[in-house]
Amino acid sequence: MPKMKTHSGAKKRFSVTRTGKVQSRAAAKRHRLTSKSKRMKREGRSTLILLDMNAKTILDNFLPYQQKKRRNNRKRQRPTIANKEAA
Repeated sequence: MPKMKTHSGAKKRFSVTRTGKVQSRAAAKRHRLTSKSKRMKREGRSTLILLDMNAKTILDNFLPYQQKKRRNNRKRQRPTIANKEAA
């Protein structure tokens, strides 16, 4: 089976955190900033964590090799029987 290709545009626009969440930059920060509120411009400086349904689309279709981080994180989060008894 041939290797899957990562979407070049998605590589530049999205990153995956260590916990497997998809991170992107805020929109509407390029031009016509005089008509936008101060709050909108300030909040646009930071990065956003995408919703799970959108993140799944990005990971499935555009960043196939980043899903490993997401799967590994899910394994770590599941409580084991020993952890339940200790709590």
